[in-house]
Amino acid sequence: MISPSEFIGQLFVVALLVVLGIFVVVVLLRSIRIVPQAYAGVVERLGRYHKTLNPGLNLLVPFIDRLRPLVDMREQVVSFPPQPVITEDNLVVSIDTVIYFQVTDARAATYEIANYLAGVEQLTVTTLRNVVGGLNLEEALTSRDNINGQLRVVLDEATGKWGLRVNRVELKAIDPPASIQDSMEKQMRAERDRRAVILTAEGTKQSQILEAEGARQSAILKAEGDAKAQILRAEAEAEAIKTVFAAIHVGDPDPKLLAYQYLQTLPKLAEGASNKMWIIPSELTEALKGVTNGFGMGGGAPRPSAPHTDPVPPGATS
Repeated sequence: MISPSEFIGQLFVVALLVVLGIFVVVVLLRSIRIVPQAYAGVVERLGRYHKTLNPGLNLLVPFIDRLRPLVDMREQVVSFPPQPVITEDNLVVSIDTVIYFQVTDARAATYEIANYLAGVEQLTVTTLRNVVGGLNLEEALTSRDNINGQLRVVLDEATGKWGLRVNRVELKAIDPPASIQDSMEKQMRAERDRRAVILTAEGTKQSQILEAEGARQSAILKAEGDAKAQILRAEAEAEAIKTVFAAIHVGDPDPKLLAYQYLQTLPKLAEGASNKMWIIPSELTEALKGVTNGFGMGGGAPRPSAPHTDPVPPGATS
């Protein structure tokens, strides 16, 4: 049977072992540190900077080394609230900025500045006021790339000692006063109306020019067509006349046939509803005489004409 003193001794040993095991576990937990990818850890030994932990498994001296909060080494995007800025022409504009930066030195970002995010914000505001303060409203609205470049250069130089690298600076919005916005909208509306009127006038002018050009081309083509048609008709008539003349020449008609054909053609001259009066040509009598002589209807054979004799002067002999 165990005496009370032995039981107390055993209980003390068990408690000591438990305490020792807990101490070992705590020492192991404080000695092993796992740093995630894209992060860095700053280690202080006895209150002074000792080293920077890289991503992965790291060992520390327990109770001597202390790990500060991990520093994010990825590129960060910070949007600052709109800031009022006075331009060169004494107009207050509200500018909203976005900063793209990255921590390159965890030690400098930890010890060179207390809060690098606040430092970047305040430096951006002051630099923005200096840059925009030298521009008028129109230049500020149309020179975003220039403002972005100047801000990036100044911020990159100023934040270099903090272990930061400013990659980009963007102006999300530049909002002028409400009265200026109304004036700009009216001006833009008037400019759009003016351009619309000019474009309409130019369109009407171009349409009229095209219509006149089309009418001119149509008249030219029509005149050319009429000329060619008249030429073709004249050539056809000339060819027909040649053919008829050749046929008449080959047929060798006598005057009687020609007179008869002439009489048959005369009624065609009086055809048409518009003919109110018809004048008989003077050649009709000659044609009638030819036809009458041809058919023997002239009242007998023509009388022979008296022989022509030259007068003989008195006293002359024949």
